[in-house]
Amino acid sequence: MKERLLTNWTFSRVIYLAMGILIIVQAVMAGQFFGIFLGGYLSIMGLFAIGCASGNCFSGNCQVDPQTKGNNMVEDVEFEEIKSK
Repeated sequence: MKERLLTNWTFSRVIYLAMGILIIVQAVMAGQFFGIFLGGYLSIMGLFAIGCASGNCFSGNCQVDPQTKGNNMVEDVEFEEIKSK
């Protein structure tokens, strides 16, 4: 848990955390309790690197490696000019 809090900070995690805190402060000032839950959700996503704030799944299960199929070498192509009458 400590490793999750202290490592792999990205720009998106900081934005999620900052926006969550901002929403919580604004919701408390306005007395809107639903906003506190929304801000708390965003703050937790940024703080613990879960969901979209982690870039991909924290455990790496959602990461998809590109597949290589067959021979991807580029071949020279010969073009034939067609003249119209």
